[in-house]
Amino acid sequence: MSTGRDPGLQPERTRLAWRRTLLTVTLVTALAVRLASTGDPTGALIAGGAVLVWGALLVLCWPRGTGTGPARTGGRTLPLVMVGTVVLALLGVLLVLRGLW
Repeated sequence: MSTGRDPGLQPERTRLAWRRTLLTVTLVTALAVRLASTGDPTGALIAGGAVLVWGALLVLCWPRGTGTGPARTGGRTLPLVMVGTVVLALLGVLLVLRGLW
């Protein structure tokens, strides 16, 4: 029995999880932009906010998803991704409410 730690495929699974997160955020942003593209200024603001959040999450997730290095945030990546996800969810709720008015 060996006493050393064998990471196995854990680094690859971690990279794939970050890639899935980034892909999901990209799809949600694309849907938000599509739903908000009615020419209404409110929709344009919501779409702009979604694109800004997507850009911030891209900067956060890319190094971890590609394995090119550690996150640049000093260990705050997960909370920042959580905040970005919540902001995207709130923007989605605003889009739905705007459609119901």
